[in-house]
Amino acid sequence: MTVAKTAAKPSARERLLAAADELFYDEGVRTVGIDRVIEHAGVAKASLYNAFGSKDGLIHAYLQGRHAKTVGRITQAVACHAAPRERLLAVFEAQGKLFAEPGFHGCAFVSASAEARPGDVVDQAADAYRAWVRGLFTELAEQAGAADPASLARRLHLLYDGA
Repeated sequence: MTVAKTAAKPSARERLLAAADELFYDEGVRTVGIDRVIEHAGVAKASLYNAFGSKDGLIHAYLQGRHAKTVGRITQAVACHAAPRERLLAVFEAQGKLFAEPGFHGCAFVSASAEARPGDVVDQAADAYRAWVRGLFTELAEQAGAADPASLARRLHLLYDGA
């Protein structure tokens, strides 16, 4: 006798994050009301407050998820290359692939930052993301033997953000 396995239904937290990821990325973190996220996720309002405490908590989790996905995607792309110069270029190759994906609307952190208030969760998450990008470029520039890795990292970061 075999028992058919059924896929577990995503938790309320997972559904809220998925809804936030879609709606916040497409329309903006402050533009989208919490009631829309709750409706889109198909959960009770209490689920949001139990899982995240507030809309700001959900926004923070959304941006952390975006950060983690970016780190994974770029780290994987860089790891595919041995030569330091190729490792630097891999960051931009990974971004280029992302830009070609349907539904790409630019950097989630840049978009969210446009709506941020100084010092709020968006501002903090964007600062952490930018620090990671700058640190990555600095590390890769050092590995490539750049005379001034910090200066090269700033320039590469500017190109990265501009793309």
